[in-house]
Amino acid sequence: MKIFKRSDLHKYQRKAVKFILKKLKCGLFLDMGLGKTATTLTAISDMLDECRVSNVLIIAPLKVANNVWKQEIKKWEHLKHLKVRIATGSEKRRLKQLQKSADIHIINRENVAWLISNVKWKWDMLVIDESSSFKSAKARRFRALRKVLKYLESVVILTGTPSPQSYMDLWSQIFLLDLGERLGKTITSFRQKYFRTFGYMSYQFKIKKSSINKIKKLISDICISMKAEDYLDLPEKIFINEYVDLPESVRKQYKEVKKEFLLKLKKDVYIEARSTSAVMNKLLQVCNGSIYDNDKKAHILHKEKIERLKEIMEDNPDENFFIAYNYKTDLKMLKKAFPDAVVLSRDGKEIKDWNKGKIKMLLVHPASAGHGLNAQYGGCVAVWYGLNWSLELYQQFNARLHRQGQLKPVRIIHIVIKNSVDEDVLKALESKAETQDELIDYLRFEIKKSQI
Repeated sequence: MKIFKRSDLHKYQRKAVKFILKKLKCGLFLDMGLGKTATTLTAISDMLDECRVSNVLIIAPLKVANNVWKQEIKKWEHLKHLKVRIATGSEKRRLKQLQKSADIHIINRENVAWLISNVKWKWDMLVIDESSSFKSAKARRFRALRKVLKYLESVVILTGTPSPQSYMDLWSQIFLLDLGERLGKTITSFRQKYFRTFGYMSYQFKIKKSSINKIKKLISDICISMKAEDYLDLPEKIFINEYVDLPESVRKQYKEVKKEFLLKLKKDVYIEARSTSAVMNKLLQVCNGSIYDNDKKAHILHKEKIERLKEIMEDNPDENFFIAYNYKTDLKMLKKAFPDAVVLSRDGKEIKDWNKGKIKMLLVHPASAGHGLNAQYGGCVAVWYGLNWSLELYQQFNARLHRQGQLKPVRIIHIVIKNSVDEDVLKALESKAETQDELIDYLRFEIKKSQI
């Protein structure tokens, strides 16, 4: 394994290190593949050396906590002195690791509330990898973290998707940095000031047009953004929509679900959807080829997407395929149609063989491959067999292949049912991406040159 020196850091990484050292509490909204882990570890090392902080806690998604941060340290000469303890797994193991002396302790985000309730707080620097997972002000992990913010000298939040759904997602993330100084002390005051209500009982919120620039300006002094296209020479990313039709009988069932919220599969077997979101999920299931009844039994409706995927593979015999599925029934159909396919497990151990070119088809749920996995060496074709509404998962999944080290153009293929909710999901993802890109563009790193 090649060992890198500090001088191997890119210029933009060195400037980001300076930004952290100057601001102490800041957000780095970095595109996937820009080396945010090495950048942040370099800043941590400098602050430890200068005695500005003494104990660092990193909160990350489970796979990232186990497989990314400690391994990144081994790649860099100037970081190898850092002592790291990974506090994941059973409660007994977590406690054992947290009690041991270290420069950096790493814990997965699911155990934040447990940590704060059961372990005496000793950290004066906090790094949150993928801070968008703290976007909900109601979440236990966020409410627990609020209790210890006063003890922190430095907080660094890292994400490539700061507002995956809307500007509403920003409040809690920025609160972790400034305790409400910029966007307000409460999520309620933030909503009242910058959003308007609409819908039934005024329970839905839409940002006021006049608020967008105000929010951008308010956070611009403590947040910077970088886009991969500005700094990396990445191969082209090509989006392809492969359209298929539903069989006439299934189209009729699709319309029944959409119109009546009720579908009769066969004698005495009905499926009822009790809400709009439930209907959307049922419609997506129909598009993918199977559906659960109210007893959670799966029923196969069609194999149109399976057949199109077979055609795609036949047309590209030399390629390996990174397949996104959405439901368990999708996975069951895919495994039956492609018995040699490999399923990505929770610990992600299959990625090693994928990157060696040993796996022809890897079946991946986007939530299991959202962060930290480097899959760019095993293939260049990602296929969305089943779409979902999350922009964050969509962008992160695609970035597993389209990142530094990829040598070929990356094809992102969507298998889409014509005139269906599949098309609505694609449009929604495009709209959310535009909203987020507005924020990212405003915070582009070039604007900050004079401030570093």
